[in-house]
Amino acid sequence: MAVKKAAPSGAMEIHTLKQGRIKLRMVGQTPMYFNSMGAKAWRDLLVGAGKKTAAEKKELKHNPEQEFRESVYTKKTGDTLLCFPAAGVKGAMATAALETAGITKTSVQRLIFLPESHVQIWGKPYLKMDIVRSADMNKTPDVRSRAYLPNWCAEVDIKFVTPTLSAMAISSLLMNAGIIVGLGDFRQEKGRGSYGTFSVTGSEDMGDHQALWDDITQEGREVQEMAMEYPECADEQTAELMQFLQEERLRRAA
Repeated sequence: MAVKKAAPSGAMEIHTLKQGRIKLRMVGQTPMYFNSMGAKAWRDLLVGAGKKTAAEKKELKHNPEQEFRESVYTKKTGDTLLCFPAAGVKGAMATAALETAGITKTSVQRLIFLPESHVQIWGKPYLKMDIVRSADMNKTPDVRSRAYLPNWCAEVDIKFVTPTLSAMAISSLLMNAGIIVGLGDFRQEKGRGSYGTFSVTGSEDMGDHQALWDDITQEGREVQEMAMEYPECADEQTAELMQFLQEERLRRAA
């Protein structure tokens, strides 16, 4: 009697993707500007900005100290007070992929994961005022007060899909992001500014960057909290503007 052969099941075999993980350190090569959206802007977006009262119209247009404090991202716990959205670091890597052979921007967005929502930032913030152009049709000039870090560093934890990506590929991509993209406001990516650029090292062997890393990481939470409470001017121009502002406050109070 003939034996009937079993038909092939045709089941699809699916393999689970594997992940690698690497911790890298970023050491700022140019100063960094913070420019987080302030609490007032959040409230205005939520409920709408109402018309100013007569009393509000008489107030000074800007409060540099408040704008300075609202320009940063902060965290309640950890070694630092200041932090930066991890999505900004991933976005910098994705943008760098546009100029990096062998990888695409969409691949970076799919295959790279940053477990933390925010990356710790070491470095002392200073209050800096700059003349900027508003986003209106006339490009009206205005004064913007932001937190400015002459020296800064950060440590980022990155997961990635293997074997499509390797630890060396992630390190190289982050290095490219540090050269052509940067972090923060007025960064290298935007063309006009060159702020927020950084170099990249491993977390264990930092080579020539070790001494600088050790110096900047001394400016952690305690130093940052004091700097935010009692702002120091970043340059002579800011100091002169703050002096003028204080005189105007006294004049109006009188």
